[in-house]
Parts: sequence; C-alpha cells; structure tokens
Amino acid sequence: MTGPSTHSPADLAHGTFSDNPPWLVDPDALAWLDDIDTIRMATSRRVPSLITPPRMPPLRRAITVLRHFGWALAAWFVTGRRRGGSASTADLSRRMREVAETLGPTYIKLGQIISSGEGIFPAEFVAEFTRCRDQVPAESFASVRRVVESDLGATLESTFAEFAREPIAAASIAQVHAATLHDGTKVVVKVQRPTVDELVHKDLQVMAWLSPYLVGRIPVASLANPPALVEVFAHTINEELDFRLEAANMLDVARVFADLEQTHFVVPRPHPELVTRRVLVMERLDGFRFDDVERYDELGVDTHAVVRAGMIGFMEGALIHGIFHGDLHGGNLYILEDGRTALLDFGITGRMTEAKRLAFVRLLIGGMMNNPVDQLGAMRDLGALPADADLEAVANDLGLLDDVIDPLTMTPDQLTEELQRIVRALLGYGARMPKELMLFVKNMVFLDGAIATLAPDLDLFAEITHVATYFVSAHGARLASDVGMDPEQYQFDPGGIRVAFGVDAQTERMTYRELQERREIIQRRLRDRI
Repeated sequence: MTGPSTHSPADLAHGTFSDNPPWLVDPDALAWLDDIDTIRMATSRRVPSLITPPRMPPLRRAITVLRHFGWALAAWFVTGRRRGGSASTADLSRRMREVAETLGPTYIKLGQIISSGEGIFPAEFVAEFTRCRDQVPAESFASVRRVVESDLGATLESTFAEFAREPIAAASIAQVHAATLHDGTKVVVKVQRPTVDELVHKDLQVMAWLSPYLVGRIPVASLANPPALVEVFAHTINEELDFRLEAANMLDVARVFADLEQTHFVVPRPHPELVTRRVLVMERLDGFRFDDVERYDELGVDTHAVVRAGMIGFMEGALIHGIFHGDLHGGNLYILEDGRTALLDFGITGRMTEAKRLAFVRLLIGGMMNNPVDQLGAMRDLGALPADADLEAVANDLGLLDDVIDPLTMTPDQLTEELQRIVRALLGYGARMPKELMLFVKNMVFLDGAIATLAPDLDLFAEITHVATYFVSAHGARLASDVGMDPEQYQFDPGGIRVAFGVDAQTERMTYRELQERREIIQRRLRDRI
C-alpha cells in the first residue's frame, strides 16, 4: 500500500487528498467556506423547532402519512402479527419499507439509516430497508438542470463541457452525475432534489407530532423510543440539506487524517468555486467498491491491511479530534488501485464537543481495562443515560459485574428472558441513543461486517490487542492526560475482550468466522424459543 508520491501536491499539507490534483485546495481562499461556522450554528439551532411536537402538523402531509402507515400497521396486525417471532417482525419490516418508498425522500432516508444500523435495529428491519439504498427513482434531467443553473447562476453549458443526463447514483436527498469542466477536468456533481428541503421539514413536523403517540406501541425493542429516534434523525438529515456543510466536512476529515499521518485514506477535493447549498462539484476518484473481494485479489491489495487501517483511522478521528465520517457503508468507500481507501459522501459526519470526545476516550479506556462502571459513566456523559443515573445500580441490573456466562450454554428460554430483562432495565433507566453514539456504533458494526467479508479468518482477539497496543504507543500519554489519568495506571485487560464476546477466560483465540457461527446458533435458539 503506497502513500503520497515524492513530489506531493502542496495541498496535502491541508488533507489526505489524491496525488494527481485537478486543482489545489487552499482553505483560506474558499469563498463558500467563509461563513461555514455561522451556517453550521444556524442549522443546529433549527433542530429543536423541528422536533418540538406542534399542536397541529402540516395537515395534508399528516393525513397522507397516517393513511399509509395506518393501513400498513392494520394489515400487519390482522395477518403478519399472527406469525409470531422473526416472521412477524419481517412482515412488519416489509410493510414499513413499502410505506417509506411511497412517502418519498425523508422516509427513504430514514430507511437507509436503519439499513446500516445492524446491531442497533432488528435484523429483519436492516435486511428489508437495505432495499431502499438502490431503489430511489432519479429526478428528471430538466429538474437537475434547473437546480444547477439556479444555484451556480450560469447555464449548464457555460459551466460544463459535458454533463451526463443519467445519474451515477440516485439517493433520497440528492443524485450524482458525471461531468467534465471546460478545461477537460473530470468531476462528479452532487445535485439536491428540488423540493426535498421543504418536504423534509414538513415530514419532521409530522414525525415530531406523531412519535409520542407511538411510545410503547411498536413491538420492536430498538424502536421503543420513537421521539428519541426522531431527534437523532432530525439532527442527521438537517445537516445533509446544505452541501456547503458537506464540503466543509470533507476538508475537516481530510485534515484530521493528515494530522494523524493516516495516508491510507483519500478524500476527494471539493471545487474551489462550484459549491453551493444544493450543488457540490468535486474531484472524480476511480476505484472499486469496498466489498468487491475479487478486485482485491486481482490487484494484490491486502484486505487485512485495509480493514486494520479502517479501524484505526476511524477510531483515531473520533478519539483524538472528535470528527469522523458518520455513514460508512459499501457505497461510500472505494479502493484505489494503490490500495488506499477513498471516502465519499460526507453529508453525515460525527462531530463531538470536547466534553463528548473525552467521554469517548473514557469509554475506550474503560473497555480496554474491563471496567464496566467507568464505561457506564462515559455513556452517561455522552447522553445515553440520565445525568443522575446510579452507575453501580445500572451495572448490577445489567449483570455487568457478574461472572461471564457463555450464551451458548443457555437454553432458548434463558436467552430470551435475559434479553428481555436487559431491555426492560435499559428502558427503565431512560437509556437513549444520542446521535454521536449511534453514528459511532453504526460505523463499528459496518467495520465488523467488513471483517466478515474481507478477513473472515482474522483472529479478533489478536487484532483488538494490536489496536489497543497501537493506541497506547501512539496516543497513550495524550489520552491519559486528556482524562486526568496517570499513564502508569493503565493496564490493558485481555479478559475484557472475552467478556465482550461472552466467552470464558480459557478461549485463546476467535476468528470472525467462529464468531458468526456463535451468533447463528444464538439466533437459531431465539427463533426456536419464539
């Protein structure tokens, strides 16, 4: 795997960009970046008003939403619910996905977030909503032209020598077109759907009005707190509606990687001038999809190195700088021929305050030292638990202080009862999933799946130990200082890894393939119980 060439472009001082720049990035000379902090603050301040339940929502839209969801839930209640267990959840998932596609961009986007939330949302929901990723109809070329010309203040022909009529990809918020500038530079152009801003805000008002009535009425534990889910969703989608924020995110993530000397990653350069609220022109990077295993073999790219770089780079960004790409999935990562990973689509980016970054640091240290009470304290500071939560009591109620019981030694009845007990305890303590934590967990779940695809025989215990050792050697003193801890007190506890995987201390190694086999056995026992 190679990094930047000897004759590196000057703007690599500002970020981990490609070695062959179509233009150079100078953050001080970007006019669209001048007011970015004001734009970000205004966007954030708008969220509370969007998620405050209105006395009356936009009536026509509310009727449409209620009609579609009402019919779907009624049909499930009459037929699908009777199937019980996983079959019932799968039937509900299908009906909800069909409603999302009917209602349009906002609900499709919510479905896409659910689809990349394996481990957060039920497996049936994740599998079903994955279909939302590739089934979004494209806007007409006439609509695309109108948006581009309106935002850039010039005709399409005066700005681009070529502009593909058919999009490369069409998503819920925007679609992407290949284009060529008049100097021959090949670019990609991200264009927002023309009415999506207004529609999203109406839908958020409807969601905020409806969600309190759904508390306790959706028979899926992960969706037990609809208002909290709406809040996270509002923060996420609201930021995606201004492409100037996305372009700024690209620069910030690229800068973080450069500061960390993580040259395994490449971020496309946003154009110095052609960035507006609804149009984003950026450098075109060529590569192959992250999950295209055959291409790795053809080009001799080390899949293990790619996975390891992904784990370390993502965690470093979050823990050291509090900034990370918030929507990792196969469509947002490309592997270049030199083995580096290109990151795309920065509409969802995790940004933490210093207090939350320090909470993440404590969460990591607590995990590596196998200290569940410290981990719960970090979760509380992230907003996942109430500020007055009794951490010792929570740890006891969740069984975190008990001896590890291998789930494979439990009967289906015992497994089900234990899961129900944990869910009841969490809900009883008012547990919730704040945005930053949800994005972090979602990305970790994606990287978990990446190991399954690219390195199924990787020894997970050894790899986690390697990552922990890397962080101690590279950042130990800084992280310890951040949380007021004496570095000499840090003791990595390998037993904590085994606790996390639910195995006893005698288990010396575990490959991802073996972990998957354990998960399948547990899932089968739960299905049998149901």
